[in-house]
Amino acid sequence: METTAMHIANGIVDGPVSAVFAVLAVVALAFCVRKARNDLDERLAPMAGLVAAFIFAVQMLNFQVLPGVSGHLLGGTLAVILVGPWVGALCVSTVLIVQCLLFADGGLTALGLNVTNMALLGTAAGYLLVAGLLRVLPRNARGLAITAFVASVVSVVVASQGFVLEYALGGTTELSLPWVSGTMAVSHTLIGIGEGLIAATTVATVAKVRPDLVYALRRFRRAPIAAEMGVKA
Repeated sequence: METTAMHIANGIVDGPVSAVFAVLAVVALAFCVRKARNDLDERLAPMAGLVAAFIFAVQMLNFQVLPGVSGHLLGGTLAVILVGPWVGALCVSTVLIVQCLLFADGGLTALGLNVTNMALLGTAAGYLLVAGLLRVLPRNARGLAITAFVASVVSVVVASQGFVLEYALGGTTELSLPWVSGTMAVSHTLIGIGEGLIAATTVATVAKVRPDLVYALRRFRRAPIAAEMGVKA
């Protein structure tokens, strides 16, 4: 079977399933665009460009996992922490679309699958973990680094299992589903650890130098004690 440099290749998942996830991706991205308008300002807009460029660079490091499927750093959690979930999903999606159309990284018919897994599932899982962890960890560079590492590992594995679901619905090869799931989980756990280290180092550095540029630090602030106890001022 012919392999590609990145992502899911054409023909790994059949046409009908690929089409369904393409529609799902378009609808979800349209919703992200609508929500992102509330977040974008003179501070977040240039940061989004930098995040997209950084994700593009780190995604050039890829590792063959299955025939026609490769694993690589995703950057979803990093994007969530720096620019938020809506803009973050759009950053990752932009990178995936550019890679597909200009560099033939990933199949064109599988673009919806790749966007769903990496830009939507990956960032959603990362955002939920970041939101939860920053409610219990300190809002400083160290706490942010721990959050970035844990969320990165989990979000990468979640994204990989998105492919397993798609393969279960419309896989075209004879590889067994348990084997595909296990292989994707193990390989992407290792990839997630690498991504976690990169994300933790990056966000900790930014938080030390310019904490005002870190979306997560601005968004997830501790509520006043009176508010947490339900006491009105």
